Amino acid sequence: MSAPTLDQFQQQVSELLLRHRSLLDVMSKFGQSSASVNRAVTKAVTDCGCIELNARKQQYSDELNLENAKETLQSHLSGAVCEHCRDVLKAELGRNLFYMTALCNQLNIKLDEVISDEYDKCSTLGLFNLT
Repeated sequence: MSAPTLDQFQQQVSELLLRHRSLLDVMSKFGQSSASVNRAVTKAVTDCGCIELNARKQQYSDELNLENAKETLQSHLSGAVCEHCRDVLKAELGRNLFYMTALCNQLNIKLDEVISDEYDKCSTLGLFNLT
């Protein structure tokens, strides 16, 4: 079975979204699902312990070229997400994607265009995209 296209997913979300048809409802559910993703990551650290965080100030020097800077900067993450936490995170990320797609539907924005535009922007701006 092949993976569904973004258009198919967007259409399915449109058909399934019955209860939260208001833009405000969709926005609040999107925010709530985002908080649930953050909570699932937090639980992987604090409850399960499969991953650990050791955050501190990033050591960055203006003398470093971009490739060396990518190697120097840290994610502050160690360990690997266990199977249980991965399942929870995938479910929460899926719910978040569902409500983001519902928001796109409410605003008449094609999800594949959002992804394509962001991909093009990343390709054009490279590392300067998020600065």
